[in-house]
Amino acid sequence: MLEIKDLRVRFHNRSRDAVAGVSLKIEEGEIMGLVGESGSGKTVTAMSVAGLLPRRQCDYSGEILLDGKELLHADRSILRTVQGRKIGVVFQEPMNAMDPLMKIGPQVEETLKIHTDLKPKERKALAIEALKAVELHNPEEVYGKYPHELSGGMCQRAMIAAAVVAKPELLLLDEPTTALDITVQAQILELLKKLNAESGISMLFISHDLNVVRKLCKKVAVMQRGVIVESGNTDDVFYNPRHEYTKKLIDAIPTRERREE
Repeated sequence: MLEIKDLRVRFHNRSRDAVAGVSLKIEEGEIMGLVGESGSGKTVTAMSVAGLLPRRQCDYSGEILLDGKELLHADRSILRTVQGRKIGVVFQEPMNAMDPLMKIGPQVEETLKIHTDLKPKERKALAIEALKAVELHNPEEVYGKYPHELSGGMCQRAMIAAAVVAKPELLLLDEPTTALDITVQAQILELLKKLNAESGISMLFISHDLNVVRKLCKKVAVMQRGVIVESGNTDDVFYNPRHEYTKKLIDAIPTRERREE
């Protein structure tokens, strides 16, 4: 489905690679976690897959294949047919990622407006259907609201609706629960599980929190300084970590004993 082969990215103003030879494979319907601290190269990897890499500002090499089609070196016109239609993206800060001057409905519809010939009424119906699918109450009312009128959790659900409304094959989620409280975070994770189970959409879930990834992903890759240092079944990596960096990430997970200390 998605295969990344020896991806390397170095920005012109940096002395080392942001991504230094990453190889990953995501099967159809699979949820893969990509874990590491800030600056490890997770987001740059996702940007490369989504076709959002600022090509004039960096040197890059390798291959990114989606259903066998190479994307990393593809022409921008080809990428535009993929972005939103085959690959959906959900960003970390929903309040910042959404246009504050545009109502929720048109933002959810945007991919449909670009990639389909549907009439306005048809686009609106699909947008409301998507808002309902992400379990937003009164989706018709949410459709007509501005982002500032929604809570952080509601905004994140609206962003997910916008990302899946065109029924993409792959969903890239860049720290989608970081800005949310733990209760809303759990709800978003359950929503993603439901979307995966019902639609079969593949996901790349990026996080610095291995505990969150363990709740959602069957497989995980751990990144440090642009390199994948460990990967495999999530439970195997979590309970039997081989790399010292993975062990440190696990040790950083809060527990009741550590809270008491």
